[in-house]
Amino acid sequence: MTRDTALFEQAAPSVWERVWESESRQSYWIARFLILRLLGLVYFVGFLTIVNDGLALYGSDGLTPAASYLERVEEAAGTPSRASGFVRLPTVFWRSVSDGFLMRIAWLGLALSLLVTLGYANAILLTLLWFLYMSFVHIGQGWYAFGWEIQLLETGFLAIFLCPLFDGRPFPGRPPPVVVIWLYRWLIFRIMLGAGLIKLRGDACWRDLTCLVYHYETQPVPNPFSAPLHFMPVWFHKLGALFNYLVELVVPFFAFGPRRACHVAGIVMVSLQLMLIASGNLSFLNWLTIIPALACFDDSFFERWIAPRWLERRRRAPLHRGQQAVALVLVLVVALLSVGPVLNLVSSRQIMNTSFDRLHLVNTYGAFGSVGRERLELVVQGSDDSATWRDYEFKCKPTQLDRRPCVITPYHYRLDWLMWFAAMGRVEQYPWAAHLVWKLLQDDRATLRLIETNPFSEAPPRSIRIELYRYEFTQPGESGWWKRERVSTWLGETSLRDATLREFLRKNGWAVP
Repeated sequence: MTRDTALFEQAAPSVWERVWESESRQSYWIARFLILRLLGLVYFVGFLTIVNDGLALYGSDGLTPAASYLERVEEAAGTPSRASGFVRLPTVFWRSVSDGFLMRIAWLGLALSLLVTLGYANAILLTLLWFLYMSFVHIGQGWYAFGWEIQLLETGFLAIFLCPLFDGRPFPGRPPPVVVIWLYRWLIFRIMLGAGLIKLRGDACWRDLTCLVYHYETQPVPNPFSAPLHFMPVWFHKLGALFNYLVELVVPFFAFGPRRACHVAGIVMVSLQLMLIASGNLSFLNWLTIIPALACFDDSFFERWIAPRWLERRRRAPLHRGQQAVALVLVLVVALLSVGPVLNLVSSRQIMNTSFDRLHLVNTYGAFGSVGRERLELVVQGSDDSATWRDYEFKCKPTQLDRRPCVITPYHYRLDWLMWFAAMGRVEQYPWAAHLVWKLLQDDRATLRLIETNPFSEAPPRSIRIELYRYEFTQPGESGWWKRERVSTWLGETSLRDATLREFLRKNGWAVP
């Protein structure tokens, strides 16, 4: 062996380490701290929506009662029993689905998530939070049929293994398992890649880079910044589409790359989520997506901004052998459950936002595979004389033309969101809309809490109808925020005495006196 060859072989390991910086030399104390705090916030918002709207949506007298839904699940299990129902649909509400129990569990989840947000989190607490939220997802029916619900469950499940079993301090005595950090990178990789691939395979406007010409106006719940974005020139929207492709199809691969490349990938992916937060109200989806992206940052990224007294809280105790073994089992489980999602990603018939297991441990994701070219809105109108009609104003969705779009993210008005979907279908596909009308005809208190303003505060209207309108942003300089044009009648004029309405409700499982 020559002298030069020997020098090269001695230098090679140090070059490799300088480029890749072995994971054994990296730590993720601050990333874990941020992941858990943001996860606690998202859980808090999720449980807050249940406290505020849960009973009106799926309580005993809600629009789609959970008790009736669990009965159907129990019957479908083949051997009707709570045990077989639980196996088919794991939820604490097999014990009881009374309104009181629903609210007690919701308030418990709200309190526990606040603890996590404020800095206390251990594996036991996070397991309880994960199971409680999954319990609501499993009885929430169409109100919870969104990708961010299963994404929260997968994100929350991984967090169970990120911290010690009992020690709940913000900076506990042992470091986070590095393999769990890598599983979070695997999660953000699938989220981003799924979103990018569904666009390539979906709407043609993504391929010609024009989808954003329509998106800001037609997205489910626009915010005030959506209007000026909508009127930006076409080249701006095409650049935005290209940026989406870059972030969702290229950048995620660098989450598994060298340290500095991983940092850059994390910055770019978080930046996209912040842009989406600023341009619309997509519930807590983008806040939630930031969480696994934080796994791209080791402590060296934060040290320039973190006060030394915070860094001193880190402990250098090695990871407990038991936690190492559990983390290894977790990797094997995730690897096995990833087969379905990976096959879906490479399939030309890719589906998005779908679970492959009953606990939603490893899922497939995607967003806006298709984009509407026009904004259709359902306008619920009441009348006392069938001649003069007054609009019901919802919490956030457009109705009144001069009302400024709201800012609610990360909060979520589920009824407003489903009304956006219903406008693209028929009442037969969204029977709860007829049940909504039935309740408004009776001035049902719980249902009216889902509405922003009741134009019939003194007495309920004699009849209600639902009209379909086409909405557009007003041009810059014009008065108001929206202009609209009637398209058709979505649900014809109906009243409490309408035999057709009563029969429709009975066929869909609602008891009508």
